[in-house]
Amino acid sequence: MLLLLLPSKIEWETSRKANIPESYSIRTVLERVAVSVSGLAFAMGRHFRWHPVVLRNFCTQVTTLGKNSTTSQTAEFSNALPYNSIPGPKPLPILGNTWRLLPIIGQYKISDVAKISELFYEHYGKIVRLSGLVGRPDLLFVYDADEIEKIYRHEGPTPFRPSMPCLVHYKGTVRKEFFGDLPGVVGVHGEPWREFRTRVQKPVLQPLTVRKYIQPIGVVTDDFIERMEEIKRDDGELPADFDNEIHKWALECIGRVALDVRLGCLGANLAPDSEPQKIIDAAKYALRNVAVLELKAPFWRYIPTPLWTRYVRNMDYFIKICMKHIDEAMERLKTKKSVSEADLSLVERILAKETDPKMAYILALDLILVGIDTISMAVCSILYQLATRPEEQEKMHQELLRVLPDPNVPITTQHLDQAVYMKAFIREVFRVYSTVIGNGRTLQNDTVICGYKVPKGIQVVFPTLVTGNMEEYVSDAKTFKPERWLKECPEQKLHPFASLPYGYGARMCLGRRFADLEMQVLLTKLIRSYKLEYHHEPLNYKVTFMYAPDGELKFKMLKR
Repeated sequence: MLLLLLPSKIEWETSRKANIPESYSIRTVLERVAVSVSGLAFAMGRHFRWHPVVLRNFCTQVTTLGKNSTTSQTAEFSNALPYNSIPGPKPLPILGNTWRLLPIIGQYKISDVAKISELFYEHYGKIVRLSGLVGRPDLLFVYDADEIEKIYRHEGPTPFRPSMPCLVHYKGTVRKEFFGDLPGVVGVHGEPWREFRTRVQKPVLQPLTVRKYIQPIGVVTDDFIERMEEIKRDDGELPADFDNEIHKWALECIGRVALDVRLGCLGANLAPDSEPQKIIDAAKYALRNVAVLELKAPFWRYIPTPLWTRYVRNMDYFIKICMKHIDEAMERLKTKKSVSEADLSLVERILAKETDPKMAYILALDLILVGIDTISMAVCSILYQLATRPEEQEKMHQELLRVLPDPNVPITTQHLDQAVYMKAFIREVFRVYSTVIGNGRTLQNDTVICGYKVPKGIQVVFPTLVTGNMEEYVSDAKTFKPERWLKECPEQKLHPFASLPYGYGARMCLGRRFADLEMQVLLTKLIRSYKLEYHHEPLNYKVTFMYAPDGELKFKMLKR
């Protein structure tokens, strides 16, 4: 998700066309290397020039200056402090602030980002400017939930959210002839994004559609739990690479939703050249090498490196798979006697509405690319927290015993609606250990934030992982307490914009309902019938593509 905060060259050109000024034009070889880490240059180091004064009191109002600005808004801009006076780490000549993550001379690794984001707040306050990002706009960190709320509520119908540059380049340049004028919802902005999202969001977000997948996801999850039984040791301990099995489950779930098919990823002893194994390998490669492509080996921007060539080949394979299964779904739809929306799957609803199957191809691709790592890393975190918090796990188990006395009964919407503690536990994990450490926007207008003039084109970062753990916005924030999300705890202070794991507004996560469904079905089936334990050294969390436990998930899986 960190890479979603990095504007690509294509996105930057889009910003320039929208009259967002480009801050840098130097094209030296040294600076091109520096670009490779500029997007994560907020991982600053022990040699910061700390500002002794924290200007927290300026965080009172967000004002956007546009064509219809009032006299009072114009006056506020006139009275606001200059942008250059926003506190933050000082850049070095030429290298700016990118040097801190460069090979050899750098101070920090990518995995330090979450800690450094918190360090920013501790030393600089509620607004921090990270400048000196060669070839990139500045990053502006805002740690004030009230300000974050106002920024979100002031954004227009087509918010600009930066995405993975390598995916943007793939869609916009390498395979532009395939994606055309409506390239999807990931890595796309402006009117093309709005039109595509408008055409697909109703079936994707409609509760009726999501409810249709409770049983199919339940079947996939039954197979996953059976797989867990097969691979665990005699003492009940799961293998060290259990996180790979979680990835397979996530991929199988997404395939069932986005492609209307079982991909076969949970099968044992898959042949290396089988389609399921090829899909698994392609997904792993894409997820594990995006950070390398963006931060350590960005030379694909200039020449087709071997790493980039394989990335393109994997992406082409994903498109091939999407086209194959969507075409099969289209043939099945033609033979269906009933075409009532209530009887159609998500894919069939898209195909029945759209004349061009490419809409379904691209939607499936976006759901797969974004969903695999997000869901799997979230589940890794949730299961780890359950295994290391026996009291909370027992509360969840007791709730599920009441909700689902017979574990063999198919799960329904009514069952999930009653599992309120289970859903509260998930939300608390997201608050304390947010899989997505931050959301971002690129300002489309000059804006006053925390009393400072901020020009358009600046990328604003909302560090959810930090704001969700601040006492100012969450009562007893350092305590892990799922009960805070329950209705019977109304006295709890809980700012609605302090923790937003799925984002907010028009660009809120399109697949969030399906993600919630998959996690809830898994926990309902697993914790209802099994106890999870963890008897090894505590795991630290780190950032790769997502924020998740770093280490082997050798849980013990004990039948209740």
